[in-house]
Amino acid sequence: MTEFDYKVELAKIPDTPGVYRYFDEEGTIIYVGKAKNLKNRVSSYFAKSNQHDRKTKRLVTQIRKIEFTIVHTEFDALLLENTLIKKYQPRYNILLRDDKMYPYICITNEPFPKIITTRKVDRSLGTFFGPFANPKAMNTVLEMFKQLYTLRSCNLNLSPKNIQDGKFKVCLEYHIGNCKGPCEGLQTETDYNKEIEQAKYILKGNLNQPKQHFEELMLNAASRLAFEEAQEFKEKLLILDKFHSKSTVVNPNIRDADVFSIVSDENAAFLNFMKVINGTITQSQTLEVKKKLDETDEDILTMMVWEMREQYDSEAKEVITNIPLSIELKGVENTIPQIGDKKKLLEMSLKNVLYFRKEKADRQASEESGGDRKMRILLTLKNDLQLKSLPRHIECFDNSNIQGTNPVSAMVCFKDGLPSKKDYRHFTPKTVIGPNDFATMNEVVSRRYKRLLEEDQDLPDLIIIDGGKGQLSAAGDALKSLGLYGKIPIIGIAKRLEEIYFPEDSIPLYIDKKSESLKLIQRLRDEAHRFGITNHRDKRSKNFIVSQLESIEGIGKTTATKLLKHFNTVKNIYDAPIEELEKVLGKARALRLKEQLQAINDEVR
Repeated sequence: MTEFDYKVELAKIPDTPGVYRYFDEEGTIIYVGKAKNLKNRVSSYFAKSNQHDRKTKRLVTQIRKIEFTIVHTEFDALLLENTLIKKYQPRYNILLRDDKMYPYICITNEPFPKIITTRKVDRSLGTFFGPFANPKAMNTVLEMFKQLYTLRSCNLNLSPKNIQDGKFKVCLEYHIGNCKGPCEGLQTETDYNKEIEQAKYILKGNLNQPKQHFEELMLNAASRLAFEEAQEFKEKLLILDKFHSKSTVVNPNIRDADVFSIVSDENAAFLNFMKVINGTITQSQTLEVKKKLDETDEDILTMMVWEMREQYDSEAKEVITNIPLSIELKGVENTIPQIGDKKKLLEMSLKNVLYFRKEKADRQASEESGGDRKMRILLTLKNDLQLKSLPRHIECFDNSNIQGTNPVSAMVCFKDGLPSKKDYRHFTPKTVIGPNDFATMNEVVSRRYKRLLEEDQDLPDLIIIDGGKGQLSAAGDALKSLGLYGKIPIIGIAKRLEEIYFPEDSIPLYIDKKSESLKLIQRLRDEAHRFGITNHRDKRSKNFIVSQLESIEGIGKTTATKLLKHFNTVKNIYDAPIEELEKVLGKARALRLKEQLQAINDEVR
């Protein structure tokens, strides 16, 4: 590239709105900026009187070429700047995106559409709603859809020809009432699409339409004296009411609005976004934006307002902020409320962003100072496994069956990195016959979390399965049956190479053998194995004693177990007086047992 003379370049730049681009000596775009007056803005970088910060000075020393594009307005400059930054991702620009890939709900474009979740957005595949920064909220909506509608979950190609040719048969979902069988032509596409339309209203934050729909159906059924049918629609109305009552209702008079707040320090800006539809907060996200140069809060906020509105498909005509935007957005009113409900809404947003910043600062301070060793290990584990929350509560499962006998399973629990022995549990398989590791794992995981759900107890932050892909898959199936799959992180650890497996991912993770997080996983696994083996030995010992007693004529397994439970050992049974045996067996059976025990004793002598 030819030698750079900034004075020659500046002479070519006009006094108009536009976007400028800086290139380095390799011809790579290193910065993209917008300006109301291109000449003034670009000249400010090279003015000796300007006191730039260290990062801006470094940028200026690397500029070897300047290009610019003239546009009509500042708003047009914002749009072009946004497009170019996304395309070239210059090193000195703030990237207008979050590092996390949040999930979306997609209603597919096909006959009898499905409602699915995905992290990849391809608008040609269907209509997308989201992203959902809180997957728990997304799963709540999906669970509600299962209660309200009978939408298919299969991947069949339900084209009119395939249905007419009778290619498919109804599955279990039809028989248990979760689907109306469109695959066999038992439900028309028009009827099915009515339910899809109602689901779309809910995803757009409009609950009034679905409520009105179910109310009309209820009244219609009641007028036909179909009271059971009317009761079903009433229950669906109650489900919608319950969901609405749990939503954060701010004020019905605040119709549709986007709320943004920003606070910053020298290195980063922290922003909160809340999407309000019909007076209810339907989406919320807080994020951190690393500063690259001496960007102002107004510029960062304006860029992020545009980006978040585009990401969330927002068409709200009002944007509520705590500082003014640097550019007026077309068709959008920027409000900075001083009193009233909008002010309270803004304060809620600021409260979220300040909490986020404090939590970030506390975590960073803990890491820099070495912090508490237990917390440091949990943070390392969180990062290594890419978990969304700190794994304070971890549960680990292991199966034990030596030479195929007396199969048992064990679950150990660690809280804040330490064993919580009061929460340890043993399981004896009830539905599995023989040494079937996968089926046993499925049963015990299902039993454990079904009970926690029924008793409304806290669920773990992480589940560890001692085993590879097979055991992990079986445990994952158990979570699916309980509606917990995707809500609780679950991994498997294979013994041979200490590989970490994730559900539906054939490629294992190898954590550094010296890592504290791997050592914690190994400790959980070894503790589960120890606890399981101890129980296995106790069970085998007990079974051996029971078999001794069963060898006595007239004593079956039930009676032998009953005696052992009462007297603890065979010796105690031998030494027990007749009166004590009568309490357990009754007079006649106790006398018969005592005589046989005496005969055995005489033979030994």
